[in-house]
Amino acid sequence: MAVYDLEEQDQIDDLKAWWNRWGNVVTTVAVVAAIAFAGMQGWRWWTAKQAEEASALFSAMTQAARANDLPKAKDAATQLADRFAGTGYAPRAALVAAKMMFDAGDKAGARAQLAWVIERAGETELKEIARYRMAELLLDDRKYDEALAMLDAKHGDTFAALYADLRGDALSAAGRTADARVAYELAYSKFDEKSPYRNYVQVK
Repeated sequence: MAVYDLEEQDQIDDLKAWWNRWGNVVTTVAVVAAIAFAGMQGWRWWTAKQAEEASALFSAMTQAARANDLPKAKDAATQLADRFAGTGYAPRAALVAAKMMFDAGDKAGARAQLAWVIERAGETELKEIARYRMAELLLDDRKYDEALAMLDAKHGDTFAALYADLRGDALSAAGRTADARVAYELAYSKFDEKSPYRNYVQVK
């Protein structure tokens, strides 16, 4: 029994010595791990809540667009841009708002929405759509050089035909017929053979 007590006491002493040396480290690691876990759970909750609220606003935005209610659409788009700029809903709402504003004759408002998408959208395709539409607006305003600069921005092959075709329109409007022909030829080669628009480009 005495031997057992001595061995037990030695183990306790060893444990005390180990704890005296490493106890603070262990406690700190445990606390940090607990905080990290709580933070991760909190972040997930906050992200889910943000997505839910942004989704509700985007739904209101699409309903307003279907009803052609520009004031409500603008309000929803503004709230999404201000409160949920990091979500995918905000740039999509801005694109819809830009179309509605243009149709209502508010070109400046449409340009502002498109500029926001170009600067802030996280998805490359949305930026490319916004640049294309911005170039259309600039071309409509006869700002040919600015339109061409917008179309010169790097873009994926998905938009190559559309960009080249609009580039041809801008060059043609600027009186640069030979350059326009080159752009149209590129557009023609990029469009799918089954696309009905391909024949229209050929006529150009």
